[in-house]
Amino acid sequence: MSAHAAAPPAEVDLTIGGMTCASCAARVQKKLNRMDGVEATVNYATEKAHVTYADGVEVADLIATVEATGYTAHEPEPPAPAAPAEGESGGDSPAVSAADAAAAAELKTLRERLITAAVLAAPVIVLAMVPALQFRNWQWLSLTLAAPVVTYAAWPFHKAAWTNLKHGAATMDTLISLGTSAAFLWSLWALFFGTAGRPGMTHSFELTVARSDGAGNIYLEAAAGVTAFILSGRYFEARSKRKAGAALRTLLELGAKDVTVVRPDGSHATIPIAELKVGDRFLVRPGEKIATDGTVVEGSSAVDASMLTGESVPVEVGVGDAVTGATLNAGGRLVVEATRVGADTQLARMAKLVEDAQNGKAAAQRLADRISAVFVPVVILIAVGTLVTWLLVSGDVTASFTAGVAVLIIACPCALGLATPTALMVGTGRGAQLGILIKGPEVLETTRTVDTIVLDKTGTVTTGRMTLLATHVADGADIADGTDATDATGGADRAEVLRLAGAVEHASEHPIAQAVATGAADEVGPLPVPEDFANVPGLGVQGVVEGHAILVGREQLLDQWEIKLPDDLARAKADAEAAGRTAIAVAWDGAARAVLEVADAVKETSPEAVRRLRDLGLRPVLLTGDNEAVARSVAAEVGIAEADVVAEVLPQDKVDVVKRLQAEGRTVAMVGDGVNDAAALAQADLGLSMGTGTDAAIEAGDLTLVRGDLRVAADAIRLSRRTLGTIKGNLFWAFAYNTAALPLAALGLLNPMIAGAAMAFSSVFVVGNSLRLRKFRALAS
Repeated sequence: MSAHAAAPPAEVDLTIGGMTCASCAARVQKKLNRMDGVEATVNYATEKAHVTYADGVEVADLIATVEATGYTAHEPEPPAPAAPAEGESGGDSPAVSAADAAAAAELKTLRERLITAAVLAAPVIVLAMVPALQFRNWQWLSLTLAAPVVTYAAWPFHKAAWTNLKHGAATMDTLISLGTSAAFLWSLWALFFGTAGRPGMTHSFELTVARSDGAGNIYLEAAAGVTAFILSGRYFEARSKRKAGAALRTLLELGAKDVTVVRPDGSHATIPIAELKVGDRFLVRPGEKIATDGTVVEGSSAVDASMLTGESVPVEVGVGDAVTGATLNAGGRLVVEATRVGADTQLARMAKLVEDAQNGKAAAQRLADRISAVFVPVVILIAVGTLVTWLLVSGDVTASFTAGVAVLIIACPCALGLATPTALMVGTGRGAQLGILIKGPEVLETTRTVDTIVLDKTGTVTTGRMTLLATHVADGADIADGTDATDATGGADRAEVLRLAGAVEHASEHPIAQAVATGAADEVGPLPVPEDFANVPGLGVQGVVEGHAILVGREQLLDQWEIKLPDDLARAKADAEAAGRTAIAVAWDGAARAVLEVADAVKETSPEAVRRLRDLGLRPVLLTGDNEAVARSVAAEVGIAEADVVAEVLPQDKVDVVKRLQAEGRTVAMVGDGVNDAAALAQADLGLSMGTGTDAAIEAGDLTLVRGDLRVAADAIRLSRRTLGTIKGNLFWAFAYNTAALPLAALGLLNPMIAGAAMAFSSVFVVGNSLRLRKFRALAS
């Protein structure tokens, strides 16, 4: 048997530097996959390559291949769990700090280039477009202003174009660099060696088609304007990409920073979370986060695990029960023995799920780059062909170069540079007004093909908080002992039930108790103060209010006092539990008075939202960590088929559900708001995060819905599709105008005003088409 043959393939994630567009990622991926025994996926959005390689291949070989392609590569250092725990010093891990500093420096440089380009290009464009402002020697001022734009501000495009050239590739950067350089260099020739530099020179409005040697034509506005517009798009893209890893950092920072360890001698000591070891016992006070995964060894409490599990009802825990790190202790004092620490905890595993999902998501190939891959070589071939043909036919070097350069100038992507940024700026600006934040242009492409939308229940379809939904008061005939707090038949008065039950529940910190207290106060007003109060762990509360001995909690609490629920209350309790709600019994002075129903209430707008999503051609699927009964009840209320309900799932199961739907050939959108949704949001083809949710979910999503209204999800998809359609239309017309003018340029008939008119009209059309997005109206109100 060969041990070498049995060795499983190894995996590594490489951070790739120097990529400027999606085609760069495709080129790196292609080069890596050509290596024997290597299978790679390169993600432009996260700037990472996930590589599986066979025995015999070294990581150094992979890095060398990437570098030979013209990019940089290195193994990313994992974020150190100890970093958040340095508390007092406020330090982060050196790796994270260095990465953040490098990203911030890159963004700062790009911002400086953009500001330079915008400030200097504006007067150049105005002077070229408004002949009335063309004063004597205006062309020299334009040159002075345009020079820094085409050299300093446009340097990233020139650098990328040179890299592409060395490796036989052409991208949008190549076209930008060629077009701006051709326009600028020809303008220099016309100014210094032609007639364009003469005092009093203006651009006339003659629209005749005639041959020209180009000596009096300058194109500085094209060179400066294209640079400024495309830099604006690159800057906003870079800002978005800088947040690509924020979901992981947010997840890792969710846990407790310090922990109070209980020593064997009973003393307490506060230590950084990184120093906690398996087997250590630690104290968790009410309101504190549980430091790590463990088992309760002392005390009992209610633990709010909704952020991690999606379960809306707090979990009652006692000695011997398992608890999860980063969940919230909502009740009593606990002592927990650590069973998993560091990278083994559920929180760390969730962070790994998010990272895997982000790296596995296919990189969106942007339309401009796909078209440029064909358009750029064609334009270059036409330009070279024009030059050679004119030299052979006429022998006139000046006229030949005029025609060849004219081809490059007319192909200079003025409208192309505006196509995506203007539509994206108007679309995202309108979205922001409507509470919809779109993270980047690549997000829009997915909205076109989405056919299934997975909806998290807690906090998305429902309010995400426990609410008092119903009060069932006992019939008078069923109550043996009438008191002052009863009506004429001996039955309890609804208002009195809420007033007395709410009073004792208000003294408790339990989330369900607070839901009852809040609901009671909203309905009957100020609540009395209990004269006596006691918490009965795991069962409920008891107290004395206005002379009445009151019990509120589980039926078992009443059983301890030998109080039985009458038939009508027993039925109400059974019906509530069948619907997945929490039933709370209320008794005082020896008799059961009422049953209260508490649950995570469905948002009023959710049924309409589901209908609108269906109208968009989407199949809604309800996904939740809650129990089956709760999930079916919520689904029925909002109009989701029972077959499309997936309940009682853990975070990793949510990812599996999304993957299963994708394996069925569906393009999946996911709407969620909790930490438990982050990995699924990242795995989905389109992630929509509720802005009312956690930072981890917001960062993992592609679209953020600022309002907690699910109807906005339908508006977000409508707006995204509309914006994508506008970008496509812009790109089509941008290329159509330029392509239509190429024959004129090749024939030497490029009159400067025809060229200017073609570029100006295409740019005006693109801007006007994009501005139509301002009229987009949301259906949510």
